[in-house]
Amino acid sequence: MKEVKIVFMGTASFSRHVLEKLLENNFKIIGIVTQPDRYVGRKKVLTMPEVKELALENDIPVFQPQRIKQDYQEIIDLNPDLIVTAAYGQIIPEALLNVPKLGCINVHASLLPKYRGGAPVHYAIINGEKVTGVTIMYMVKKMDAGNIISQLEVEISDQETTGELYERLSIAGGELLIKTLPGIIEGSNDSIEQDEQLVTYAPTISHEQEKLNFNKSAFQVYNQVRGMNPWPGAYTVYQGKVIKIWAGKIHECENAKKHHSHQENGTIVKIFKDAIGVKTGDGIYLITELQVAGKKRMLVRDYLNGNNIFMVDTKFE
Repeated sequence: MKEVKIVFMGTASFSRHVLEKLLENNFKIIGIVTQPDRYVGRKKVLTMPEVKELALENDIPVFQPQRIKQDYQEIIDLNPDLIVTAAYGQIIPEALLNVPKLGCINVHASLLPKYRGGAPVHYAIINGEKVTGVTIMYMVKKMDAGNIISQLEVEISDQETTGELYERLSIAGGELLIKTLPGIIEGSNDSIEQDEQLVTYAPTISHEQEKLNFNKSAFQVYNQVRGMNPWPGAYTVYQGKVIKIWAGKIHECENAKKHHSHQENGTIVKIFKDAIGVKTGDGIYLITELQVAGKKRMLVRDYLNGNNIFMVDTKFE
């Protein structure tokens, strides 16, 4: 296989795993484009993206434009044969897409045309999907709409969080990329157009979507909580306090469901030694890990050993 000059564009942990695979397989990375360093956490620590750390470890030039739409000449000047992107975080201008002779390809964490957009892993879990995957596609001006080169299905477990699935998909994406690149480089690969009739979207999660709605089924609440873990985190409000809900499970006891069927959704129906039972649209959701505003994240069994603010027959807003 002939050597080609690759510019890699990515920012998050998903990107790091993909980049690691390229480096492990000795592809020639001539530049890495990532988001600017950001202030992170309560202490506002200036933190570099994970791919920048990897770039510095491997003496690869790093470019961090604030707005790639306006600042991309340095990338053009590298004269790459191919641009590979994975969870970069900005829309790439058409002028840059047209530069590499082998095109621009993207490693996307869904089975396109399903879940185009920036949060495909979140939506797969929130919507209770059993299967998702990764897609490698050619990039075009319209987001995630280019021809599909290759795909790999990945099953989703019933307990998996977004963070856990994100990690597995990043590894799968890196492996699929390594298998797909030879065909792209040699010009022997095929690609197929996406069926626009099957398109669904996964836009960035809004703050409104983070709030739990206990009028939904226990299964929907369960999926929303794990779909928001570890970021941005699902929340509810109790007596004016914001409560982050990090983990839980569905109460399977049919007698308990019938016994509390008359109560309003969102009501605390029972406090167990390791869970807080909340009435939902069709049953009971058990909160097992939470975070009261201003406090650290805790298992409910540990939290209940301290100053418990929750009471049976009171309600989450």
